[in-house]
Amino acid sequence: MNSEAAMITILENAHVVDIESGEVLPDRHLVLENGTIREVGEGAASLDKALRIPVDGRFVIPGLIDAHVHATAYTADLSQLPRQSPMYVAARAAGLLKAMLKRGFTTVRDVGGAEFGLAQSVEEGLIAGPRLLYGGKALSPSGGHGDHRSRGMEHEEGAYAQVSLGRRCDGVDAVRRAARDEIRRGAHHIKIMANGGISSPTDRITSDQFCEDEIRAIVEEAEMADLYVVSHTYTARSVARAVRCGVRSIEHGNLLDEETVALMKTAGAYLTPTLSCFRALADVGEASGFPADRRDKIAQVLDSGIRAVEMAYRAGVPMAYGTDLIGPMQERQLDEFALRAEVVAPLDLLRSATATAAELVRMQNEIGHVRAGYRADLNILSANPLEKGVLANFAHHLELTIKGGIVQD
Repeated sequence: MNSEAAMITILENAHVVDIESGEVLPDRHLVLENGTIREVGEGAASLDKALRIPVDGRFVIPGLIDAHVHATAYTADLSQLPRQSPMYVAARAAGLLKAMLKRGFTTVRDVGGAEFGLAQSVEEGLIAGPRLLYGGKALSPSGGHGDHRSRGMEHEEGAYAQVSLGRRCDGVDAVRRAARDEIRRGAHHIKIMANGGISSPTDRITSDQFCEDEIRAIVEEAEMADLYVVSHTYTARSVARAVRCGVRSIEHGNLLDEETVALMKTAGAYLTPTLSCFRALADVGEASGFPADRRDKIAQVLDSGIRAVEMAYRAGVPMAYGTDLIGPMQERQLDEFALRAEVVAPLDLLRSATATAAELVRMQNEIGHVRAGYRADLNILSANPLEKGVLANFAHHLELTIKGGIVQD
């Protein structure tokens, strides 16, 4: 059912999970008004003319945050995106975003592809979906992870600039212009490709991308706009280069080592592992249409990912929840919980998709907690998420999602 955000909604008899302390606060009521949590109190709330929802002892947690999505990547063959109509891609993206919201994700960070028009459509209620924090197009050097031209292709198709996940820029002046252009378009962060990748046709996993002067120039542009830089990186060497140059958010990090983890901890950098992406590619990549000539790259990073998570977790590096799924594999968005559960405790696993991710996207005073004054982004679960195995079966236990005070159908 839907309710107007301006209406007062009361959640009654709720077990509220305190993300900071790890405590479960029993028999609470939550008063939601104008899209925010007005009150979290004990016992019953005495308010007239309110929509009352009996929670009956179920568990209330913040809405989930996925810090690494590609909302426009409806196909697993990313080289096909530039050949499609931008309007068709937007329609497909609307379906992907609606499905994310149904899984309990109320905020997502897009790190390549989404732009202001899609985010505005969500904010205006034209399409259903999580709050969309976008970076526009990822910046990539020629031949890098954001360059999906084949070896024999000199120029992109005409629609490339509109619907691709990345944009090519080479040299300090060019990367500054590209960063400024994405900032002009309203980017919440700037994404760079600083390492080779799986889906790109002409690079290697081990290749460093962008020289350090280029990375520093992009970081400087972002910081002048009070933004931060997100970096696609696998190898310890590429991660270290990015962190030394001021990158705040490291994506993937599968081939980390202890020395680089210590560097990240000292620098205050965040790690967003994406184990679900590599598992999905290994399991169903071929059936999903992922190009055959790139599947041999998957083995280089698949098994190392969980070891990197374990190293970072032991060292206290803050980790956000991310998935990086493309095409039909996006239905596996909740799998990240089960994959990390092997080495991460339930509370910290839940924090990664709530409070820690909120800190990463600099919205820690708005989302990521069930507190008065925060946005009314909530999930109601039938079981205690702090107990082993519950998060791994999140979809089974999810009973209700509320975004901005509105109950989602």
